[in-house]
Amino acid sequence: MTRTMAQSGWKAMVLWLFVINLGVAFGAGLYEARVVIPGFAQSPPETWPNTGLLFWVYVTTVPLTLLTLASIFAAWKTKGARRKWYLLAVVVILVERAATFSYFIPTMAGLMESSGLPASEVLDTLSTWMQLNHGRHILTFTGWMAALKALVSG
Repeated sequence: MTRTMAQSGWKAMVLWLFVINLGVAFGAGLYEARVVIPGFAQSPPETWPNTGLLFWVYVTTVPLTLLTLASIFAAWKTKGARRKWYLLAVVVILVERAATFSYFIPTMAGLMESSGLPASEVLDTLSTWMQLNHGRHILTFTGWMAALKALVSG
């Protein structure tokens, strides 16, 4: 295998993994928003399942973040029509990752440790979290579609 083929191979592999992981993240995010969170929203926060440690850390927190970082380099080194779509996907998911680490993870972790907060404050914070989460779904979907477009733009 020539050096050019090997370089192209790793970029294609990263893009494929990025696309697959974004699809899983989008679907799981919708499921969590429609089924999981409404199922425990009326119970005390200390009884909520820690989906961050039970699921998300293995799907997005570590893998998607690492794939996004790898995709920065892969997209930058990509040539042709694929490059602009790949770079767009990376930028959108970087924004999503920044929002996740700066707001979504700390807010949910804080709620789960908030046994002393009044129920109304917990519900207000959770409601805001859920509303803003729609924007995160839009970012994930947009990044996923741009990555898919990059994949087929050969």
